[in-house]
Amino acid sequence: MFIQKYTPLIARIFSAVIFIQTGIANAIEFADTQQQIADIGIPLSALVVLCVVIFEIAGGVSLILGYKVQIGVILLLLFLVPATLVFHNPVADPAETISFLKNLAIIGGLLMIAAHGPGPISLERLAARSKSLQHSEESMR
Repeated sequence: MFIQKYTPLIARIFSAVIFIQTGIANAIEFADTQQQIADIGIPLSALVVLCVVIFEIAGGVSLILGYKVQIGVILLLLFLVPATLVFHNPVADPAETISFLKNLAIIGGLLMIAAHGPGPISLERLAARSKSLQHSEESMR
């Protein structure tokens, strides 16, 4: 019972922490992050960094709250997949193999969350229960 009830919440929190932390760090160090993006030749670097910050923080908060997790996962994947291919490409730099594989593991975890939903302790489940109770009360009238 404990595992089915609490593990999805713990997994969502553990998955989200890295994105929220790096999203905040990228916001605080916006100019430095923008320069790093520009230095590798990515155009519109300020817009890219702004999107990265929004996607990481919004996606991470979505996971922690367990609300609209499929959308949160999409935001995080929109950031993580290109970042993995550009910054942790083991073909271009074999020293990036471990970081590449770690990101693959994170992507796998995000896909599991998207496929199985947020679990029983989540705002989505709370909203569904509330809606169900409202429908029950209305049908009893």
